[in-house]
Amino acid sequence: MEVELFGSTFAVDETYVEESPAEIREQIEEYERGERRTFDLAIDAPDTFTGRVMGQMIEIPYGETRTYGGIADALDTSPIAVGGACGRNPVTVVVPCHRVVKSDGGLGGFSASGGVAVKRRMLDHEAEHASA
Repeated sequence: MEVELFGSTFAVDETYVEESPAEIREQIEEYERGERRTFDLAIDAPDTFTGRVMGQMIEIPYGETRTYGGIADALDTSPIAVGGACGRNPVTVVVPCHRVVKSDGGLGGFSASGGVAVKRRMLDHEAEHASA
């Protein structure tokens, strides 16, 4: 399914989420309005490298970031491999790949329409609402 968020289109593969598409969409809309900081959705991450990276991303708190290198260290791999897995995230937004950034403070990449400009918007949105 596709969802609209901050003027961009995000792909969310609902086969990885136990809840209905309507529930997924509702929670993403609440996130956009600043009413939701965590998603109450059961994610069935694949038993793959991407799934292991997803497990790391799910643990990043709202309003915070982790580096590609930090996740790579936790999984004994390279930051480039982590970036590739972030780009293959099948449940963008719900599994917060936007919270993964470069060690030099740069944003890195972002696979949703709108690219890194939308990633910046999402991080700014969370920073604004994290202190509210």
